Amino acid sequence: MTLELKGIHHLTAITAAAQRNVEFYTRTLGLRLIKKTVNQDDVSAYHLFYGDAIASPGADLTFFDWPAAPNKRGNHEVSRTGLRVHSEADLSWWKEHLKEKDIASGNIKERAGHLSLDFEDFEGQRFRLIADPKSAPAHPWAESPIPAEHQIIGLGPITLAVPDLRRSEPVLSKVMNLREVRSYPAREKNGEIHVFEMGEGGAAAELHVEVNPDLPQARQGAGGVHHVAFRTPNKEEFDEWVKRTAEFGVRSSGEVERFYFKSLYFREPNGILFEIATDGPGFTADEPLETLGRRLALPPFLEGRRAEIEAGLKPLS
Repeated sequence: MTLELKGIHHLTAITAAAQRNVEFYTRTLGLRLIKKTVNQDDVSAYHLFYGDAIASPGADLTFFDWPAAPNKRGNHEVSRTGLRVHSEADLSWWKEHLKEKDIASGNIKERAGHLSLDFEDFEGQRFRLIADPKSAPAHPWAESPIPAEHQIIGLGPITLAVPDLRRSEPVLSKVMNLREVRSYPAREKNGEIHVFEMGEGGAAAELHVEVNPDLPQARQGAGGVHHVAFRTPNKEEFDEWVKRTAEFGVRSSGEVERFYFKSLYFREPNGILFEIATDGPGFTADEPLETLGRRLALPPFLEGRRAEIEAGLKPLS
């Protein structure tokens, strides 16, 4: 078996304002809140999942709710998250929509082969809207305030910031079987961005690695990213990834049961946290698709602590 990751599975970021986060991502960006649960390693914090109408793998943008100081930007972090739409016309629509919401955005222009538009959320979380005309059919959410034809269809590409590619490249290419396909200049002086792809390639399966030794050390916080996860389709291939990382001497978590998917965590050599996650069983494992995200969902191993957990959380509307 030649192991290949299929693309981006999800990205998990940090917010210090859960209620405002829900309002921004469901009302301004029009995403569906597909799972309202807790951080399984810190049940005092919400873990909020946003996605498309059917909670597709590859469309999940998630947040840990922690009372953290603002993120300090720099190297050793995920520096920008791609959000895909279909076309240049969608980018123009989004630029006007963001302007109406008093959200600053950049110019629509080509970056690394993709027409795109940069903006930030209220905590400084950095995004890039990407026109992806070759994307698979979308699954728009009927209750979104964003018209179906303009809705965000999924994640990708994801950009990392590192001081030295020579440390990260062996893990990306030899362990994870990613392919370097092109490079382009970074906006910052002396920077170069290397594009790696996985699976069938395309915007949903690209990792952009910005190399700039002049950037300071990042400090993770609100408005920053906690980790990025990559897709593997099933338990059989997941088990092979567990074996493969061990054979290469990569220190990892081993298999972690998250109930909605199985996870394998490890840090690439520049310190950025990676996860490999299965596509299934998915978010309908404990809730009907029609009512996802309306109540606090807890995996079976936490259900017995529901009263304690709910008492420690602020209600979200």
